[in-house]
Amino acid sequence: MLRIPKRSKFRKVFKGVRKGMDRGKPGERSPLTYGEYGLRSRELGRISARQLEAARRTRRHHRNRTGEVRMKVFPDVPVTKKPREVRMGKGKGSVEYWATRVRPGTRRFEVRNRDGERARKALECAGKKLPVRTKRVERKKG
Repeated sequence: MLRIPKRSKFRKVFKGVRKGMDRGKPGERSPLTYGEYGLRSRELGRISARQLEAARRTRRHHRNRTGEVRMKVFPDVPVTKKPREVRMGKGKGSVEYWATRVRPGTRRFEVRNRDGERARKALECAGKKLPVRTKRVERKKG
């Protein structure tokens, strides 16, 4: 299971502005560096550690523990939330969960596997567990 970072500079961070949704071409940002198959995001979003873990487990289940996998993201942004029915003010809420921000075209998983069809199926099933649209990519032969 993914854990929280060992150290962070600040305990709580600002939410940030989600601008630049259409900047850059999705899928053109970075080539595959490790494996033959990968999963890329097609839109801007925030993925929690639980969602990443669900995708990792699904990917592991469908590939029957064959091949090598690298996860290229880590949940390093603390997301805060105030309790329900609390009056305004009194500061920021406590950290509820950890997440990671993804931009269009950034890759999340890379797989090195001999059985290509099994790797493709595993990445496709893992992509369905994530809150952003994804695209399965392959390294060009040659």
